[in-house]
Amino acid sequence: MIIGVPKEIMPGERRVAASPETTAKMVQDGLTVLIEKNAGEGAFYHDEDYVAAGAQIVEDVADIFQKSDVILKVKEPLFNQDKGKHEVDMMHEGQTLITFIHPAAPSNHDMVKHMAAQGVTSITLDGIPRITRAQVMDALTSMSTCAGYKGILIAANELPNFVPQIFTAVGMIKPINVLVIGAGVGGLQAIATAKRLGAVVYAVDIRPDAAEQAMSLGAKVIDVKVPAEEAVGEGGYALALTESRLEAERQLLSEHIKEADIVFLSALVPGKLAPTLITEDMVKTMKPGAAIVDISIDQGGNCAITPPGTIEVKHGVTLIGIKNLPGLLPRSSTWMFSQNVYNLLKYLIKDGAVYLDMDDEIVKSALTTHQGKVVHEGALEAFAALGH
Repeated sequence: MIIGVPKEIMPGERRVAASPETTAKMVQDGLTVLIEKNAGEGAFYHDEDYVAAGAQIVEDVADIFQKSDVILKVKEPLFNQDKGKHEVDMMHEGQTLITFIHPAAPSNHDMVKHMAAQGVTSITLDGIPRITRAQVMDALTSMSTCAGYKGILIAANELPNFVPQIFTAVGMIKPINVLVIGAGVGGLQAIATAKRLGAVVYAVDIRPDAAEQAMSLGAKVIDVKVPAEEAVGEGGYALALTESRLEAERQLLSEHIKEADIVFLSALVPGKLAPTLITEDMVKTMKPGAAIVDISIDQGGNCAITPPGTIEVKHGVTLIGIKNLPGLLPRSSTWMFSQNVYNLLKYLIKDGAVYLDMDDEIVKSALTTHQGKVVHEGALEAFAALGH
């Protein structure tokens, strides 16, 4: 069985889907591993490291797509400028793709249908359920950990002042205030990182369990007075709030926003646009030089004026809307991601082939295209909603 790992072609993407460590594991499992030349350079993994692990280095990515039974990627298939063709067009019937697809996102609908038409079986990593036995395959959680850490560092770097309390010969400088809204995996890592830097940290989450975890990391929890039955959905994820509840939450937050030096935003509702929790008027009330880092920007952002994909200063506040924060930590994120992908691959392989048990919760949740059809529930709902 042949596993192919192409170099990522999204501009600025430095991660790769296999590390030399996971390559060695795959080879030990009896798999043949083809790695595109220089695929790991962005993460400081070199071709000679892959060769030492037992991989074959391939110059032409078309050969990898042609020969492989399974393709491992980080990002969804894209148009390859060097080849003058889409990655899906280089794939073939019966091939399995494992990557982040985000199949419900409107920008990916045509690509997902294209994969189905090609007869490609695709598995999306953002569909891995948050259940105990799937934790080692959960790349979304791994990447959120990276985003929480790196997001706080970037925000701190934009500030005009020290983060911790500083004692000097001319007096004391107080520590900054950090407000973390959304204490999921990314938010919790942001809290831990901000605490390590010496900030005073406040946290908000409508889910009681998440608020409790934030408190256990040393954050002061702000109660936004949302009843638990309105806040917590299936699998412990946040539910979408009514507009009146959101407005009440914004009113409560508006007082705390004024005191914050960094606001870290990571409040998400699965499969839906991120709720707008900070309006432009609220940004106007913030301290000059404060920073907002909005890691929910892929789903529209929690701040109404976050610039998608970039950093801008508006009303004296630095707004950070960088989309690929894990890619800015390429060595650590690749190490985590490749382990997740390897564990999923190992789980799916039976007797030298990918076996899909349609009654398995992991398969049902992550399978996107199969046997010429789009089968991902979230994608099909999104197609229907948009009349696609």
